[in-house]
Amino acid sequence: MKRSRYAAAALSTLLALGGGTTAAAATSATRQAGYLAANCANCHGTDGRSAGGGGMPGLAGLSSAYFVEQMRLFRDGKRQATIMHQIAKGYTEEQVAALAEYFAGQSAAPGGAQGGAARAGAVK
Repeated sequence: MKRSRYAAAALSTLLALGGGTTAAAATSATRQAGYLAANCANCHGTDGRSAGGGGMPGLAGLSSAYFVEQMRLFRDGKRQATIMHQIAKGYTEEQVAALAEYFAGQSAAPGGAQGGAARAGAVK
């Protein structure tokens, strides 16, 4: 009888911990994306909300697919830039995807530099 109570308690604990792991992993991924996005802030503004006037586009609100495609173009040397071709090479595909989701979830600053056609959803 005692053995079955211990087994049931252990199983309950394992199931509870397993369920919490998913939530913890999601929180960790969100936190990591925020840390990665902080690297973009010097040029593209906090949370990707460019203040405009500096010639750097805002990243907030860009579609995930557009962001990923642009990072690949920079990385592969197919889109020219002063420094982005070097920066893009430093990220893994998973990190680029995390950044894409992060910036897609941010609202653009009113009057900030826009992401052009991508913001309007015209780029596929």
